[in-house]
Amino acid sequence: MRSALGAQPNQSLIDGIATLQALATASEPVGCRELARRIGIDPTKVNRLLKTLTYLGIARQTANRKYTAGSGMHVLAAQSLFASGLIRRALPVLEDLRRFGHTVALGVLWNDSVSYLFHAPPGIEASRGLGRIGLLPATNSGIGTVLLSELPDENVREIYADKPILRYPLGIEQLLDKLAEVRQLGYARVHVEDARNHHVVAVSTGDPAHAGIALSGWIPETATGELVTALRTSAKEVG
Repeated sequence: MRSALGAQPNQSLIDGIATLQALATASEPVGCRELARRIGIDPTKVNRLLKTLTYLGIARQTANRKYTAGSGMHVLAAQSLFASGLIRRALPVLEDLRRFGHTVALGVLWNDSVSYLFHAPPGIEASRGLGRIGLLPATNSGIGTVLLSELPDENVREIYADKPILRYPLGIEQLLDKLAEVRQLGYARVHVEDARNHHVVAVSTGDPAHAGIALSGWIPETATGELVTALRTSAKEVG
């Protein structure tokens, strides 16, 4: 989740993290100029940052001089998941939620995106749900919606300043109205925009909230209450 910015933010660190994140989420090796374009930072600065990350082993350069994740990035990811205990605590809880026959998910919010740590549709082994899908727009996600609702409105405005907002064609006020509804209910119910007429029901975990868990599938309105109760119980177990 997002904390208040200090009086003297370190812009170099902010740019470094932005570069690291863009590299981590790139589906294939990417060149310096393309990466700089994606994150809106001067290519010369991005080039220095990429060379530093490569020196540290967090990035690596391919034979055609593009950049991709290095072994250090995988070590950081594994260490953080192990040290936080989130996956270790969550897996048995998520496995139990599969009794409802819906897709079960665990995700975290990063700016305007949700990263899914676990996403398991019915019928697949639970282990295949780990790292199965990447980033999705937060406003197109039940987990993203419920985690955005945990933020003050001014933070949400900052995240979406000068950006189109997926699913909210009327802009930020339409999104804020939805988030106010989610805060009042204590959960998010989001329609999946495809032909299946599925819905996602999601709640946040932790105090303060740091992740979200969700069930998605054919969920009629009358079934929502039972699923919300189960999700809230599971959220307490995950912590």
